[in-house]
Amino acid sequence: MSVAGRSLELFFIDGRADGMLTAEVFNWTGHVLRAPRIQLKQALLRDEASNTGVYFLMGQIDGHNTLYIGEAEDMRERLRSHAQTKDWWDEVVLITTAADALHKAHVKYLESRLVEIARDVSAVSLENGNTPSRSSLSEAATANMESFIDTLMMVLPAIRIDAFLSKKRSKADANSSAIAASLVTEDTPQFIFEVKRHRVQASAILRNGEWVVLAGSTVRGDWVGDRKHNTHYHKLHDELISQNVIGCDGDTCSMKVDFAFSSPSAAAAVVAGRSANGRTSWIHTQTGQTYAEWEATQIEKDTE
Repeated sequence: MSVAGRSLELFFIDGRADGMLTAEVFNWTGHVLRAPRIQLKQALLRDEASNTGVYFLMGQIDGHNTLYIGEAEDMRERLRSHAQTKDWWDEVVLITTAADALHKAHVKYLESRLVEIARDVSAVSLENGNTPSRSSLSEAATANMESFIDTLMMVLPAIRIDAFLSKKRSKADANSSAIAASLVTEDTPQFIFEVKRHRVQASAILRNGEWVVLAGSTVRGDWVGDRKHNTHYHKLHDELISQNVIGCDGDTCSMKVDFAFSSPSAAAAVVAGRSANGRTSWIHTQTGQTYAEWEATQIEKDTE
């Protein structure tokens, strides 16, 4: 079944990629405004700032990316207060509707659900102390809010907010066969990466444009590579262990869920516990080709 595309409109208010911007989707009531704190005055002068909505404060505390999620019937007044009492944040996001159609129960529900999602993803530190309780909504209103969130989850990564972007792709049983645990068809490209002396044996598939390492794959539990020059990969490795995406039983560590990586090399580095060239490390299970060789043959087929 084909997936319907969506059209996202970004408007860079002052013509700068790092300045204020708005995001809207065709046939979606939501309206998103992102602004750096140094432009907070200009952001609060906009009409949507006085709407009922949810908002994010984003910045760093002790070197950790931090997010605060809140709700207000008048976001302008709430953010004026935060500007005086919270000094760690440097960006703000306001989420509302163009016609100010949200009411207090709507935004309390959205706030609670967004905190739940962010806690599950664990991509950033949440400054919210507890998960707020959900407001009581009718069945229809709850369905509407869940639909609103579905579209919002598409919009946020497009404006460089990854706190809600989960890379987990299943709840597969890590004790079962990795390939059998996922929805793999005959046409799904499958790859394997082994480091036999360290008992590393990982399986991956290329699915829907994502490089997915499958649950049950055995991986290196310690990062043994250079931490100074490969900071992104070793941080990712550490984060996946802290999030229990990688779990260890004694000396054996494995992927607990299917997990989507940004590239074959990112996946290979996390699996091996050191920097690795994923284009040559991953081997196609049917042809024995490296990923680079397999990719070249696919491009040749498609362009002949």
